[in-house]
Amino acid sequence: MQERDVREMGRRDLKKAATRRSLLRTATRMFAERGYQETTVRDIAAAAGVTERTFFRYFPSKEDLVFAEVLDFVPLLVEEVAGRPAAEPPYTAVLNGLIAAAARLDGGLGILFVGAPPRTLATGTRGTGVLTAFEDGIAEALEGRLARQSPDEPARARALRASVLSRSSVAAVRSALIVFTTRDGGPADPLAVEEFGRLLHEAFAVLRSGGA
Repeated sequence: MQERDVREMGRRDLKKAATRRSLLRTATRMFAERGYQETTVRDIAAAAGVTERTFFRYFPSKEDLVFAEVLDFVPLLVEEVAGRPAAEPPYTAVLNGLIAAAARLDGGLGILFVGAPPRTLATGTRGTGVLTAFEDGIAEALEGRLARQSPDEPARARALRASVLSRSSVAAVRSALIVFTTRDGGPADPLAVEEFGRLLHEAFAVLRSGGA
C-alpha cells in the first residue's frame, strides 16, 4: 500500500472517531437538556452537523448510542478505581473513582442518568451485556487493588470478594438512579447533577454502614 493511501486511511479513521465522539457528546448534552424520550435521532444528528443517515452508520438506534456511552465509560472507571489511594476502602474507591471518571467526560455524572431508562442499565440482552461489562470492569479494578493489599489471599477468595464488592457497588448506583429518575421534577431539573451526586453518596453510605 502506498504511503499516501496509508495517510488517507489515517485521516479517515480520525474523522470517523471525531464524528462518533461528536454524536456522543451532543446526545449527552441534549438528553440532559430535553430528556431522553424527547430527543430524537434527527435532533441529535442536526445538532452534531450530520445527517440521520450518518448517525445510523455509527449507531443502529438511539438506545445503542446510550449503551455505547456506558461501554466507553467503563475503561475510564477501571483506570480511576485502580488508581485510587491504597488506604481507601473498596466502596470509597469505587465511589470516588466513579466521580473522577465522570469528570473526564462532557456532562460529568450526567452520563449515568440523562438517558434513563436505558441509562439505568435496563433488562434485555443488550442491557444485560452492558450491565455485566460495568460490573466486570469494577471487579477487575478491585481485584487488582486487593491483590496489592493482601498478596497472600488465595486468588479464588480474592476474585469472589472483588465480585461481591463490585456488584453491590453497581446495585448502589442503580438504586440511586431509580430514586433519581422516579422523583418529582425529572432529570430536566437544573440541579439534577448535584442531586444525583448526593444520592450516590447516600447509596454508598448505606453499603458502608452494612444497611444499618
